[in-house]
Formats: sequence, structure tokens, C-alpha cells
Amino acid sequence: MKDSPARPSFSAYHCRDCGSDIGFRSRRRNLVERIILPVLFLQPVRCGECFRRDYRFIFTPVRQRLSDGPSRIMPRKSSDTSDRNVA
Repeated sequence: MKDSPARPSFSAYHCRDCGSDIGFRSRRRNLVERIILPVLFLQPVRCGECFRRDYRFIFTPVRQRLSDGPSRIMPRKSSDTSDRNVA
């Protein structure tokens, strides 16, 4: 059974550059991306392998972007500077 033209099918994410199937939502950078893209049903998406940024339909399934919060950052180990060669 074929899809009707009134109901297009949106396939999974596929990078046009490297062919990866892993894509993440990307931040909207400017006014055009914040206002115009949603009107056109587009969103910025970044490849998880080659980091290419592209625009895809909002219906294309991609992963949520990784958090920037401090909970994702590993705490630094306190180390003694006597064993390092520091100027």
C-alpha cells in the first residue's frame, strides 16, 4: 500500500555527509532560526558523528540535545602541583 500524497512519511534521521543515523537537536542561533524555521516546520539538527549542522522537518525523529548544565561536567581531581612541571 502506497502513502497518499496528502500524508507524507517522514523517515528517520540520516546524515547527508557521513551517513550516520544519530542526530541531535541543535540550538537555534539567530532570529531567522527562531521565527522563520518553525513557520516552515524546520528545526536545526546536528549529526552525532561528523557534527554537520543541517535543517530537517520537525517531524523527523532525532534525539534531544545534551545538557550544558554542570551536572554533565566531571569534577576536577585536586592534585598536588609538586609533581608537575609548572612554570
